[in-house]
Amino acid sequence: MKTLKEMLTIMVEKNASDMHLTVGSPIRMRVNGKLEYEDSESLSPTEVSNYLKEYLNDSRLNQLNNGKDIDFSIGISGTSRFRVNIFKQRSNLVATFRRLPNNIPKIDSLGLPDEVINLTNLKKGLILITGGTGSGKSTTFASMIEKISNDKKSHIITIEDPIEYLYSHKSSIVNQREVGSDTESFSSALRGCLRQDPDVVAIGELRDMESMGAALTIAETGHLVLGTLHTNGASGTITRLIDAFPPEKQNIIRTNLSMSLKAIISQQLIPNTNNNRSLALEILINTPSIKSLIRENNLHQLDNYLLSGSKDGMIRMDDSILELFNNNLISKNTALNFAFNPSELEKRLNTPNI
Repeated sequence: MKTLKEMLTIMVEKNASDMHLTVGSPIRMRVNGKLEYEDSESLSPTEVSNYLKEYLNDSRLNQLNNGKDIDFSIGISGTSRFRVNIFKQRSNLVATFRRLPNNIPKIDSLGLPDEVINLTNLKKGLILITGGTGSGKSTTFASMIEKISNDKKSHIITIEDPIEYLYSHKSSIVNQREVGSDTESFSSALRGCLRQDPDVVAIGELRDMESMGAALTIAETGHLVLGTLHTNGASGTITRLIDAFPPEKQNIIRTNLSMSLKAIISQQLIPNTNNNRSLALEILINTPSIKSLIRENNLHQLDNYLLSGSKDGMIRMDDSILELFNNNLISKNTALNFAFNPSELEKRLNTPNI
């Protein structure tokens, strides 16, 4: 039986994004979006426990035994850092490891348009980076923070669960707070951060009404706020944020959001024909017309405004996917599988299947 360190080293060598340890299944690694067997032998409860035991102190075991999952990050010198989630299923431990690059990629290496890169020059407002698990939003988030840290003389506070990328102090000071060890919760950290003289507040995930409300307040008070959400597309992100609040507060939240929001960057990483993954984006820039749509709750018109907003740097997800298809990077079936509106996109895909 290999050690956990050996398995994580293999994970890096294979360029796998994730590794799964589950009782009754062989170790599996996700390579280019697909889970592959690493070994033919199924894991026993004892083997899974042995892999994880050095990371399970009494506090974490108590959380697991009370039906909670736990998140933390670990690093292996000279190899990589990993985000770890451990939970229980059928009374057995399960663990997922997400590989994090040792070095934060430079923002201009990610294939992001200039309109997104230029958002790092803003002094105030709310920037939201969204997408599902494995969409690359954490990398975009980290690269934006790194660029701000390099370019500005600012105080940056990050609130994360867990800390994923490690930032060094450059032109800016970067103070990283991990939920559970450095602060009780996202909301408590956000409540206190205005007393800590921040210029930029970076929130690893906007999870609930309290954290979303605090993010809006901080942005309204003249600070730059970056946050991530597990949502798809600009419209879904705005709806999710507003619907987090009770109906009687939603009108004022729409008004506040329309004034504070600067941009929404929604991402997908799509398996391509080069046995890798390509980035597809939906970008909303909060122009006066978009502000009015949000304030007046006319989000059903948002798609048309994204379509006509290319001069401002806006793009719809399906147009980004169509460009990947036209550049022979993805197949027709893949394009339709990842499209927000497959029936509309199919009418535009006149090329035979690749």
